[in-house]
Amino acid sequence: MHRFDQTSTRATIDAVLAYAADRLSLDPVPLDAPRSPEELAEAAGRTVTPEGLGAAKALEVFAEVLAPACLSVDHPRYLSFIPCAPTKEAAAFDVVVGASSIYGGSWLEGAGAVHAENEALRWIADLAGLPPQAGGVFVPGGTIGNLSALVAARHSARARAVAAGSDVRPWRVATTYGAHSSIQSACDVMDAELVTVPMDEHWRLSAAALRATLEEHGAQTFFAVVATSGTTNFGVVDDLAAVAEVCAEYGVWFHVDGAYGGAGLAAPSVRHLYDGIEQADSFIVDPHKWLFAPFDCCALLYRDPALARAAHTQKASYLDILTEAPEWNPTDYSVGLTRRARGLPLWYSLATHGTQAYTDAVERTLQVAAYAEEEIGRRPYLEVLRERDLSVVVFRRVGWTPADYAVWSQRLLDEQVAFVVPTSHEGETVTRIAVVNPETSEEDIRVVLNSMT
Repeated sequence: MHRFDQTSTRATIDAVLAYAADRLSLDPVPLDAPRSPEELAEAAGRTVTPEGLGAAKALEVFAEVLAPACLSVDHPRYLSFIPCAPTKEAAAFDVVVGASSIYGGSWLEGAGAVHAENEALRWIADLAGLPPQAGGVFVPGGTIGNLSALVAARHSARARAVAAGSDVRPWRVATTYGAHSSIQSACDVMDAELVTVPMDEHWRLSAAALRATLEEHGAQTFFAVVATSGTTNFGVVDDLAAVAEVCAEYGVWFHVDGAYGGAGLAAPSVRHLYDGIEQADSFIVDPHKWLFAPFDCCALLYRDPALARAAHTQKASYLDILTEAPEWNPTDYSVGLTRRARGLPLWYSLATHGTQAYTDAVERTLQVAAYAEEEIGRRPYLEVLRERDLSVVVFRRVGWTPADYAVWSQRLLDEQVAFVVPTSHEGETVTRIAVVNPETSEEDIRVVLNSMT
């Protein structure tokens, strides 16, 4: 590779940083919309060529063609799926992480970054009431977080079975229909069987149904039970205290998937919903969902990190200097070896604003979600499907067909009003709004609901 011209490199850096600064300064941000492959190919032209476009042209193509074809998930009326609304400080510091060339996998190579990440993890562990020895790692997302926790759970269960002289190698996981799809994916990857536990009348995983399922299939065949603190579609929080009690009774690993809803731990108004989470053997929460960090960032925590390290530490001669050292190496606690220090933007924002600001921001989103639920109840053409637990509200437009929802959703996006898409429940097409952006207001809610008349 030829030597890069430093003058040109400096100009590129200045241009890229200027673009980033401008994007971070936008208020409001544009909603934008996708374009077809044919439209993008025509508008962007061929971008990867032997000669290169040059930095200025490449940035121009991105700014004028590619970026506007990406939805801004931090827009206050991006209310579908689970949005991402990072603080300006977290998003800006992500640039620093990329520029710093930090390897975040080991203490030897990234001690300062790992220390900072562990500070952020400790805050989350304290919110959950996990013991002082609890610890973990920031991984790309909830899918990898859940998979890593379940790998540790299975390794631990099989080690106990061997120690007890049992010829049963546990291969099952128990959870409810409302659990995230990543649990099924993890079981598929691990060649494990997922057993679905019937939900109670509140759509939660309950002690009675879990105990019956364990007894029916044989508790010794299960290596984990997965409870959810905030299901993606409805935001349901399982009966964590009751599930923890059953898991302790049968000696089964208790994992809590809080990818979306775990952030509610920071809000005193809903903290009681999480009673029992302090008994979890493992727990995940995605700060890029409701704790105002940029993609990609999932916090994975273990009650006893040594069990995870036994399952995940990779052995190789060139890694001896790391695996034989006593320091905390993040890659020992999840699937994967190479990792960026993805927890640093969250740490920087926490260090900048303080944790009380996070509590206030989460409470604000809950306030707006409560307003949405109340406003839907005041409108005769709308009906809430289930009283909300957290910041997701699912509702129907009385009399609408699936085609009506589709037309309405597309019109909102075409007119750059909002991004709200349909979902389904028990075969019925409905819709939902997920409020995780503190900039989403009551007026934003009214605009969306008024559009359904």
